[in-house]
Amino acid sequence: MNKVTVTAIGAYHPCDKITNEFFESRLDTSDQWIRERTGIESRYFTEKDEYTGEMCVKAALDMKENYGVDFSDVDMILVATMTADHVVPNVACQIQAGLGIKSTGAIDLTCACSGFCYAMALAKGLIASGMHKKILVFGAETMSKILDFTDRNTCILFGDAAACVLVEATDGENTVFESICGTDGSMGKELYMSMRSNRANGEEILADGFVHQNGRAVYKWAVTTLAQGLEDLAAKNGLTLDDVDRFVPHSANYRMLEAVFSRLGISMDKCVESVRKYGNTSAASVPLAWYYGIKEGRIKKGDTMLMLGFGAGLTYAGICVKNTL
Repeated sequence: MNKVTVTAIGAYHPCDKITNEFFESRLDTSDQWIRERTGIESRYFTEKDEYTGEMCVKAALDMKENYGVDFSDVDMILVATMTADHVVPNVACQIQAGLGIKSTGAIDLTCACSGFCYAMALAKGLIASGMHKKILVFGAETMSKILDFTDRNTCILFGDAAACVLVEATDGENTVFESICGTDGSMGKELYMSMRSNRANGEEILADGFVHQNGRAVYKWAVTTLAQGLEDLAAKNGLTLDDVDRFVPHSANYRMLEAVFSRLGISMDKCVESVRKYGNTSAASVPLAWYYGIKEGRIKKGDTMLMLGFGAGLTYAGICVKNTL
């Protein structure tokens, strides 16, 4: 088995900063109401003609600028997104063209907020098995394109962003460890976006192209899943929660994270999130928190991290990584 490590990270968010005041004139809500229930202070939205593929290329170029990486020998691109620019071609193909890579594997994964952790687990497996050597892994969303701005339950929560890491085979220390994943498809109708079928598991849903969620049902499931998932992920890696330096969960709702970490008896000082400044960026939230955690000095080289995403499907996935950046 080949050893696997992460050698670079990059990120991009749009220029248009949206504060909670944006929603006050459009909905029955307020800055105070949003902060008290979600902890979200702001988020960023793309321009009308800015889409997921373009954001991914910009995140990769940020990586290149900061780490001097060479993309010419990348042999696989994995993109976690639920907001692809097209049905086909996929976002990974657009990135290959945008970065001028001669030829590479190109796969999109549609696992919503769990997607980046799924993609990391897949990258680890592909490299450990010897099938690939150098993989770009993205989490990216233009959530603003699929929001119903008359629905207070969803439109206040989400933001747009892209982030990526470079995962490579190494002769040095292995730093990408064991992963977990799971799903409960019977709850698919509780959080969905459909543009075609108006049925999910035999039940009627809306095929209007907007995100819909049963907030209470998803919150209850997410709190239980995140708490149990972190314990299971630690155990699979031979760790206790006390052994972990930093937790990087999906940033869905800051109040939810507070509830989970209180239940686990873990200080929020060990939780690195992106939701307060950037909103819920779905598949981008975990790598975005990783990126800014490093920038802000909250994640240090050598830190053992547990990352865990959870969301539509309903799905969850987690992976243990030693930070090398």
